Amino acid sequence: MFVHHVFFYLNNPDSTADRDALVAGLQTLIPIEVVKFAHIGKVADTHRGVIDRSYSVSWLMLFENKADQDIYQDHPVHHEFVKNCAHLWEKVVIYDSDDV
Repeated sequence: MFVHHVFFYLNNPDSTADRDALVAGLQTLIPIEVVKFAHIGKVADTHRGVIDRSYSVSWLMLFENKADQDIYQDHPVHHEFVKNCAHLWEKVVIYDSDDV
């Protein structure tokens, strides 16, 4: 299993319209054939010192392997998402992990 977890930091973090536009864009990625699981999340209402609450939207995806994730990265729908939505975020942080 290959895990791809993306954290988006919106230019306008208080804008519901911007968040909704990003979520709509992320939803276009779910049907890509190599995606095994996808989850779009918001910051949870948890408050402990180790929790980073600075992001706006999280995007978690599971793939069978890195090769499938590579297909996703180069998929035309993914390129279209970046083209249409990149103006919404100021920063993106990605954590990829593979099986031990």
